Amino acid sequence: MAMWPDNRLMDLLEIDNPLIQSPMAGANGSAMAIAVSNAGGLGSLPCAMLGMDGIRAEVGIIRQQSQNAFAMNFFCHSAEPADPARDDGWREELAPYYDELKIDLTNIPSAAQRTPFGEDQCRLVEDLKPKIVSFHFGLPEAGLVDRVKATGATIISSATTADEARWLEARGCDTIIAQGAEAGGHRGMFLTQDVTAQAGTFALVPQVVDAVSVPVIAAGGIADGRGIAAAFALGAAGVQIGTAYLFTPESLISDLHRDALRQAKDNKTAITNLFSGKPARGLINRVMREIGPMSDATPAFPTAGAALAPLKAKSETAGSADFSSLWSGQSAALGQEMDATDLTHHLLSDAKKRLATLSS
Repeated sequence: MAMWPDNRLMDLLEIDNPLIQSPMAGANGSAMAIAVSNAGGLGSLPCAMLGMDGIRAEVGIIRQQSQNAFAMNFFCHSAEPADPARDDGWREELAPYYDELKIDLTNIPSAAQRTPFGEDQCRLVEDLKPKIVSFHFGLPEAGLVDRVKATGATIISSATTADEARWLEARGCDTIIAQGAEAGGHRGMFLTQDVTAQAGTFALVPQVVDAVSVPVIAAGGIADGRGIAAAFALGAAGVQIGTAYLFTPESLISDLHRDALRQAKDNKTAITNLFSGKPARGLINRVMREIGPMSDATPAFPTAGAALAPLKAKSETAGSADFSSLWSGQSAALGQEMDATDLTHHLLSDAKKRLATLSS
């Protein structure tokens, strides 16, 4: 079998193959990370929606079942102060749906928390000492980055522009994910919020490769061996794949989300801020068509989802995903239903065959 054309990422992360499973907060846990790491890739544990005890428990499970490297992933957004007036305006925007579903608008629970990386998370990393720590939305403050690096951890973060990639490298990032517009879930953008100008993976990756000296990981729209081979042709040293893993039994998504992915097409996703307050790509549903997909009325990240939560719960009980966040990249139609171990082996084998063909 052909060797990989670039070994830098594998050497840096101490992994057998240059494939990273995307950390998908709320959609994957330890089971997926274990399967991917044991299959020769790098499994990732999303920690943003887990409390300290939850993170510790999940890391313990991974270490019981895998001796291989894995990444702990954190959000590092800046928490914004509460804005009651904005919250009230968002609820008013959604009021017709509450009336339709006969839900009490005055009884809305708090949003699911996505805690940014701070002192508590840093102390936990210092205690657990993972080999790899990855971030989304930039990097934490410099002092926290220094403490993470002092544990010996390799640091990864996402860039959506070449400027963001340069910023990350200058502040100690060891390898950078070039996240193209095709990617599902939240944009990793942090120096800009203009989603209309975000470059696609094919345009972004070579520009990021030219902008930095550290290994670059391609992400966005990669779901099979063709995409992996193309990423290497663009200069990437590895790939990060998310949506393809949502089809596996290890993913934690709902049955409604799975059904929607099975029906996905290349033109059925959009970037929306309705579900969290930050732009993220998902399958188009009713609320995205009727309100957005982007709205100036949404509260700041991550609180926008609080007002949608009762609508989501009531609709899902009735078998509808009208108000659900159905995160997906543009290549969902290429997804295959198999477990995460088999999918990892399949992706790697397919990519190696295609790379061997290209080099012959």
